Amino acid sequence: MTDIKNNQIRKAIVNQDDFAIKKKFSQNFLLDENIIAKIIDSAKLDNNTGVIEIGPGLGALTKEIVKRTKRVLLYEVDNELIPYLQGFFNGFENLILVNNDVLKANVVADISEYFQDVERLVVISNLPYHITTPIIMKFLEEVRNIDTMVLMMQLEVAQRITSKPNTKDYNALSVVIQHQTKTKYLFKVPKSVFYPQPKVDSAVIRLDIDKEINAIDNRGFYDFVHKCFAQRRKTLVNNLCAGYDRYSKEELTSILVDNTIDPQARAESLCLDDFQKLYLQYFK
Repeated sequence: MTDIKNNQIRKAIVNQDDFAIKKKFSQNFLLDENIIAKIIDSAKLDNNTGVIEIGPGLGALTKEIVKRTKRVLLYEVDNELIPYLQGFFNGFENLILVNNDVLKANVVADISEYFQDVERLVVISNLPYHITTPIIMKFLEEVRNIDTMVLMMQLEVAQRITSKPNTKDYNALSVVIQHQTKTKYLFKVPKSVFYPQPKVDSAVIRLDIDKEINAIDNRGFYDFVHKCFAQRRKTLVNNLCAGYDRYSKEELTSILVDNTIDPQARAESLCLDDFQKLYLQYFK
């Protein structure tokens, strides 16, 4: 069994001349032990927890997860990384390695097969920058028994997801994800701790999922939210006019006034409850 703790080995692998960094997979390997420890601590793992890790790379996060949890399922799309992961984790019976794109995987079936005996299910990932939102939405829309997601992503996206009304980062994505989860911005991750170094900083967030809300049943609400934010510089009433031709501008103005919303307000000034109330009463 390879020394799973040795990140010097991982650094040496990345620096080999014949090791190909694949930009199409947004590969930036995290090997900083302090950041790894903070991510693991944020997930609050124990021996009754199951973990799905997306994009383990060379297993720098995995090496801590596998020691603390009942079972770990890895989705790694890059088949050239599979032999390295197999070498690092040979002999760990609580680890399942799947060479597949998580966006194409049947996650529900895999959970049913591998996690029947866990008390809590957590997703942990250094997410690929280019598919961060599709991965999050796949889990929110398809999977009902995830408890928590601890995710590292581009700093700008992390700020957007966890932002509050009347801030520059608050947008449709903020509302959609906060509708189904309790979001928390945890900490910034400087670009200097990655191999190779990306052009931007990252951040780690935590999403605690409300299992009573099914995103599939709420696609109409999400469409409504996106229409409200369609053109950020436009007022809410003008965006609604463009999105819903069954109401005149005068009727929409009246609807907003009746709900104590300034007709000249922009979408970023509304809180989640405002969006939900408008949608359920007038736009569903």
